[in-house]
Amino acid sequence: MIDVKQANLTAVSRMVAARPVLRGISTAGDVIPGLEPDMLLHAGPPIAWEQMSGPLRGAIVGALLFEGRASSVTEAEALVEAGEVRFSPCHQHDAVGPMAGVISPSMAVYEVEDLTHGHRTFSNLNEGYGKVLRYGAYGDDVLERLRWMHSDLAPAVGAALAEGDGIDLRALLSEALHMGDEGHNRNKAGSLLFLRHLAPAISRLVSGPEVDRILEFLGGNALSVLNPVMAACKAMGDAAHGIEGSTVVTAMARNGTDFGIRVSGLGDAWFTAPAAVPDGLYFPGFGPDDANPDIGDSTITETAGIGAFAMAASPAIVSFIGGHPDDALTATLEMYEITVAEHDHFTIPALGFRGTPVGIDLQKVVELGVTPRVNTGIAHRQAGVGQVGAGLVRPPIEIFEEALIAWADRYLG
Repeated sequence: MIDVKQANLTAVSRMVAARPVLRGISTAGDVIPGLEPDMLLHAGPPIAWEQMSGPLRGAIVGALLFEGRASSVTEAEALVEAGEVRFSPCHQHDAVGPMAGVISPSMAVYEVEDLTHGHRTFSNLNEGYGKVLRYGAYGDDVLERLRWMHSDLAPAVGAALAEGDGIDLRALLSEALHMGDEGHNRNKAGSLLFLRHLAPAISRLVSGPEVDRILEFLGGNALSVLNPVMAACKAMGDAAHGIEGSTVVTAMARNGTDFGIRVSGLGDAWFTAPAAVPDGLYFPGFGPDDANPDIGDSTITETAGIGAFAMAASPAIVSFIGGHPDDALTATLEMYEITVAEHDHFTIPALGFRGTPVGIDLQKVVELGVTPRVNTGIAHRQAGVGQVGAGLVRPPIEIFEEALIAWADRYLG
């Protein structure tokens, strides 16, 4: 007889015990398991070119231009349609990426090591705001920035990380939560802490005007820490995966068409349904008709117990995603109802330093009819337009119901 409670406690204890440390920066094709020269990784569950949304298609085109496999949009699309490009989810290669989440073999990636379990995870580097690859942009300015990030930014940050013992991302997140971040859509404090760790070594190791450009790029991007944080949360989720009998969700991800989850006790199966358009605040000139369905791997943050699950630590987030400061408190309190435990390391001052809710339980989601809350950016449905707002979204309950049925078939016959 399966002891589900014990299996879930084991899964969550492994998730909470994970200690991800940012070790360095490498080239994706050299370190990401299974990433072949003809392959591109993307956010969310598996998807074919024909079903991809505008932002994801645009990012695929941009990656092929960056790789030099195509010299024009037409060539890139022809390459895909001829079957010369293989696609695979980042999650199936120990990696994660925000929004479109495209990672190509030549791109620089962060390497994160879970010191507790010895597992390594990866994420690409954050490009900043505006017209960027993760929103499907592929103009000359986008490609020039990506090349600079690969040739100048990545070596500088990598050298700075090599001077020390890396950056303990669990500790950084814990401190950032006490400074008003929630770790997903609001990373202002975390990005400044990230810069504080890197700036002294970069200043010593890089000379001339390039040091100013690097520090200004990192310091001017309030999302600079998001990508390594996502890799850290991926390490936490992976630590909880593969526990027989567990109903704990270990990954939530969206590809701009479908929302998918993976479950600890159900192997590598994805459970998917159409992704919704988020509810939130739109930038001037945009509205719901402009929005793409939800996209990105950044829901790995909520999976690990931060993001919308930690909104009570970040009441200011509502000025970006909409709502009232009390809504932030309500969001966190609701998530305690569908989770297994409270986090030992991520705590919320406004709740008397209570641990954030962690370990989404399929059974509780289905029984209560309460799905996880997610903080998210809103992408324009057309490639390259960029972010048009921010808000809240929930995964469709059908994927939890389908997963619970699969769990019952596997463990109860």
